[in-house]
Amino acid sequence: MRVILAQPRGFCAGVVRAIDIVERALHKHGSPVYVRHEIVHNKHVVDSLKKQGARFVEELSDVPPGAVTIFSAHGVGKTVEAQARERRLEVFDATCPLVSKVHKQGKQYAAAGRRLILIGHAGHPEVVGTMDQIPGEVLLVESVAEVGKLDFPADTPLAYVTQTTLSVDDTRAIIDALKRRFHDLLGPNAGDICYATQNRQNAARELSKQVDVLLVVGSENSSNARRLCEIAKDNGIPGYLIANGGELQADWVRNAAAVGVTAGASTPESMVQDVVAALRKLAVVELSVLPGLEEKVMFRLPPGLMDVENSGSTDERNRAAPR
Repeated sequence: MRVILAQPRGFCAGVVRAIDIVERALHKHGSPVYVRHEIVHNKHVVDSLKKQGARFVEELSDVPPGAVTIFSAHGVGKTVEAQARERRLEVFDATCPLVSKVHKQGKQYAAAGRRLILIGHAGHPEVVGTMDQIPGEVLLVESVAEVGKLDFPADTPLAYVTQTTLSVDDTRAIIDALKRRFHDLLGPNAGDICYATQNRQNAARELSKQVDVLLVVGSENSSNARRLCEIAKDNGIPGYLIANGGELQADWVRNAAAVGVTAGASTPESMVQDVVAALRKLAVVELSVLPGLEEKVMFRLPPGLMDVENSGSTDERNRAAPR
């Protein structure tokens, strides 16, 4: 069986930074350190951090006053920030810098007097946080059909921002629909969209041309991992989302001459290799890596943690992914 790994795949710089923040905070302050919401959408990562002493909560009311607290990579709204101040929590903000950039862009558009549209998925923690960060009304649009329901004159000054786990390709149809309806519309440049989401989708699209089935390693609640599965199906091959090798079903790959493997941006490389090991139990595997971009993006850690040694699980960082 030929097994081809996507490149790039797995952890992005924002996820690496978020995990580093939790592990360095644990090293500096000891256990417990409280994390609001899953630090990233991957069960394996969350379970690993729990073993190191992190405690995950959904509400800050579950955090003792004054405790060390970390905001997840998805970001939070002004309401949560205010609650943290009221409880005098020592906060380390693991919000992905690209999410923070969306917050900043949205505030600038609102300050300029433009009505703001957020393209994203209702209920996603990043969307919830973004809508609460930007003053005034933010209208959430999830589909082209919803663009048609917007009740504004065509010359209304509008602007849009997008959820970072959506790629340029994911949002293109909605943006095009907005441009057709409204004459005074501003939005971010294509280069401002999350690079990691677009790169992984491009790699999955190319890989789908060369394999009979695509295995996407990631969690069910990962928006970008689910989208990678959809790309496989859009290209006419089966796509299966699995958390690890234990979820692999032999029937999926029994008649496949070539199997592609990729991973969402919050999936550690160790889980990719776990899937490869599961494939090796079914057949002799000829392993290769699809030529692709090598991402070298790194994000700075927040003040107070940059000089702290990270004694966490280096296996989870994907800095040197096995090839």
